[in-house]
Amino acid sequence: MGKKQRVSTPKQTFVQMPAYDNTENLGLGEAVPPRLENFKKVSVIPLVFLVFYGVSGGPFGVEDSVQAAGPLLALLGFLLFPFIWSVPEALITAELGTMFPENGGYVVWVSSALGPYWGFQQGWMKWLSGVIDNALYPILFLDYLKFSVPYLAGGFPRMIAVLVLTLALTYMNYRGLTIVGWIAVVLGVFSILPFVVMGFVAIPKLKLSRWFVVDLRNVDWALYLNSLFWNLNYWDSISTLAGEVENPARTLPRALFYALILVVLGYFFPLLIGTGAIPLNRELWSDGFFADIAKLLGGLWLQLWVLGASALSNMGMFVAEMSSDSFQLLGMAEHGMLPECFAKRSRYGTPLTGILFSASGVVLLSWLSFQEIIAAENFLYCFGMIMEFIAFVKLRMKYPAVYRPYRIPVGTTGAILMCIPPSLLIFAVLALASFKIMALSLLAVMVGFVMQPCLKYSEKKRWLRFSVSSDLRDLHPDCPKGTEP
Repeated sequence: MGKKQRVSTPKQTFVQMPAYDNTENLGLGEAVPPRLENFKKVSVIPLVFLVFYGVSGGPFGVEDSVQAAGPLLALLGFLLFPFIWSVPEALITAELGTMFPENGGYVVWVSSALGPYWGFQQGWMKWLSGVIDNALYPILFLDYLKFSVPYLAGGFPRMIAVLVLTLALTYMNYRGLTIVGWIAVVLGVFSILPFVVMGFVAIPKLKLSRWFVVDLRNVDWALYLNSLFWNLNYWDSISTLAGEVENPARTLPRALFYALILVVLGYFFPLLIGTGAIPLNRELWSDGFFADIAKLLGGLWLQLWVLGASALSNMGMFVAEMSSDSFQLLGMAEHGMLPECFAKRSRYGTPLTGILFSASGVVLLSWLSFQEIIAAENFLYCFGMIMEFIAFVKLRMKYPAVYRPYRIPVGTTGAILMCIPPSLLIFAVLALASFKIMALSLLAVMVGFVMQPCLKYSEKKRWLRFSVSSDLRDLHPDCPKGTEP
């Protein structure tokens, strides 16, 4: 772990990062009110579980890796793949998230490195992909409940249930990020415990030889790669609410480190139990198969516990994703990229307009078929990650002396080399996409290209109010630790 050492300087040098220049309206007295410091900040334990739910939510959905490639490659994938993708993404998030400890996260990083135009494009693609992703969770929650409540399988009752569930979870986000964080802790513990119990129950039935089954001639590499990739990404989502974290310079890197361990173990050991305790039938390994394994090992009570954990895991992922999406919009407004109304906070300190916009998108998209739309969302995510890697390297080259509370212990060359493996993986995922998915994704990107100039024009005409928050801080390359801005 590389952290900058304390230094003594007789005179500090101030470096102004690229400005989000919206000063035209600042003279009107319409600046966004400063953040209220009396709102309780998020501590390390809730932050760990917010990261956990932003990335994983438990082993639900990893079953396809066994179907695609068999036990050995599935186990090796979730053990080794994090070093190719998750670790670099988490390290970059730790460095840039503490370098820019404010809401907006990756939008601020890209804006500082590539300019506000590309920062806006990053924000648009990330927000859109997050909302599309979040629209799934109420549906998946009801898919688990329909086994106990058949009326929720379809029709008008299901539509009403989706709306009520979305409103209830949205209200949790409205009440405050601290509440959301501790809800994530409770849901996380409940989601992990049944697999701990399953592990003890499975011990007498484990056969080590089952873990080493592999058939390289019968591997669905596209399904295998996508299963690994989508279950181990989104580490950067926590950066959009860095301004709400208690002592982010210390808390954010620790939370990412603990969450990385939790996510990897939360995938690896359930796979170890499931593949080692029952005879292999790859065709059965699809979404929801862990519940069947639980019934085989422990009976109906354990199956119901796993089903309940799966359903509640979707709730945890929903509140974590909406927190990230809404605070991203708040951060963009504080930098003058979105109208001032997006920077307004509720009495609980939450971004009311951002929550309403994100919830509206979830409700509208909940009635659609998601199979191809989700693929388009993943395509947008890949574009965003490419820009983040470029921003990371460029900030290292352009501002090498800027104070970084957490610094990855590599130089510029090491930073470039670290980004090469995940970048190659991104290009592989993009190459696997269908023509239709590429077309839909590029259309969404083009909307962002048009939207940003339109917003700038509305600002120039004063049709909408824009302002830059007075809380935003310059970066000091020679600032001694403890006196950083």
